[in-house]
Amino acid sequence: MSPISAGARRAPAPALRPYLRDYDGYRLSGYAPGTHVGMPSPFLTVVITIGDEIEIGPIAQPHQPGGRWGALASGIASAPVTIVHDGNQHGIQLSLTPQGARALLGVPTAELGAWIVDLDDVIGADGRELRERIAALDSWDARFDVLDAVLMRRLAEQIGRRDDLGIDPSVHGAWQLLVGSGGRNRVANVAQEVGWSRRHLVNRFTAEYGITPKESARIARFSVAHDQLRRRSIPSLAVVAADCGYYDQAHMAREWRELAGMSPSAWRENEVFAFIQDPDAEHGEHSTT
Repeated sequence: MSPISAGARRAPAPALRPYLRDYDGYRLSGYAPGTHVGMPSPFLTVVITIGDEIEIGPIAQPHQPGGRWGALASGIASAPVTIVHDGNQHGIQLSLTPQGARALLGVPTAELGAWIVDLDDVIGADGRELRERIAALDSWDARFDVLDAVLMRRLAEQIGRRDDLGIDPSVHGAWQLLVGSGGRNRVANVAQEVGWSRRHLVNRFTAEYGITPKESARIARFSVAHDQLRRRSIPSLAVVAADCGYYDQAHMAREWRELAGMSPSAWRENEVFAFIQDPDAEHGEHSTT
């Protein structure tokens, strides 16, 4: 039997959309055992498994040993992680904005850093509730409804405690200018836009997000390229590089080697699960065999 990959994507409830991107559900079975590369992203990551736990190998930065998690949370990292699998994976991945870290997890992004932690250690009983209720359901829509319900409840609780959620508007504006532009805005221009010196911006930005403005722009640019390269059909790498704001294809390849540990062409060739959550896919159920 051929390997099977299936999943679904849905936007969260409208009130949650400033805090996280689409829900991404995935199910893979029948593949050969191996590894999958979790790429750097300008967003925080939450994974809730269905069935078996997720196994992650040793993490070079921040020098964390590997482990297994039923549900995990991680801040913004500038290095890849290795996910060990037996040919099967099943769960839901969430990508949170830094506002979402405070609104839904109750912590600033910098508090998580690049560490991977148990979701229960961050949100307590709500983490256990999410995993248990999601595992008991068969349809993606029903599982996403559970996410909406629990996360809306957490949002109401956090806003009830603190109206502004604790992020300085200028720091938040800088993040939007850097990440929202796909890393194309220069840090000096962003500092001028928010009315701060570059040094003050770097200090305040790093204290909130755990990475510098320059690092956030670099990761954002890489993430845009990664999304493009996940498509089943892409233009030449030179076109992708120009599209994403790199000087040239060689510049993009150097950045990929530093941030992903391999070149874009090597990743396309070796990544078995590269196209499971194709960015071109429509909202709703999708599958490939």
